[in-house]
Amino acid sequence: MVKLIALYCHPEDREAFDDHYENVHTPLAEKMPGLKKLEVTRMQGAPMGGKAEYYLEAAMYFEDRAALDAAMRSPEGKAAAKDLMGFAGPLVTMMIGEVAREK
Repeated sequence: MVKLIALYCHPEDREAFDDHYENVHTPLAEKMPGLKKLEVTRMQGAPMGGKAEYYLEAAMYFEDRAALDAAMRSPEGKAAAKDLMGFAGPLVTMMIGEVAREK
């Protein structure tokens, strides 16, 4: 299993970011073919009471890298990517990981 991970820095306008993320971006992302699971985490803080560097993390799980690549090339994937760059381009860091272990 592989996952596409998006780490979002703190937005200036959290309310506007959250509204767009929940009502526009997430529905687009959920339409991507081959998506097995979408997990969204809102950061609460850091160990020892520090401030979390990131505001939100999203992980999109796919069966394998080929399925992820196909999803990204699909019309749905392209629509989600275009939307992401439009509302959060400067805020987001993207990476791909292979799930090495699950408990």
